Amino acid sequence: MHKEHVYIGVGSNLGDSYETVREAFDALNELPYTRLLTSSSLYSSKPMGPQNQPDYVNAVSLIETGLEPEELLTLLQDIELNFGRERKGERWGARTLDLDILMFGSKQISTETLTVPHIGMAQREFVMVPLFEIAQTMVMPDGKPISQWVAKCSLDGLKRLRPSN
Repeated sequence: MHKEHVYIGVGSNLGDSYETVREAFDALNELPYTRLLTSSSLYSSKPMGPQNQPDYVNAVSLIETGLEPEELLTLLQDIELNFGRERKGERWGARTLDLDILMFGSKQISTETLTVPHIGMAQREFVMVPLFEIAQTMVMPDGKPISQWVAKCSLDGLKRLRPSN
């Protein structure tokens, strides 16, 4: 079975977000044909969109998986539901858990349900900084090193969290 390296964005801003993100790492590792290779530190960030919601806890994980992209997406959405995620159609609203496929190997995917690389990740410091932490030599889809992408991010409101244990 061919396996791909896949970067997953993890975020939460409802409930015990710190613990939710840590538990999400375990859930990723329990997916079929998948193992968690590494995860970034956890970061606190201001919400995108409506500001009348709690700050987020964000991280990025690297998994190795034999799942196809759409299969992985379905399983990630199942994990979100298991953590109490409600999909109400509100963009950038508060959520118990958000799992996004950021990069799926070197694939470029554009379907009704999935776009990879993830749209807009270059402007999201809460994605780029944790991604850079675990993939400092990554070359982005435009051929530039990730360090150039991170250098363009506003780091306003982003803060690395200390481990709780």
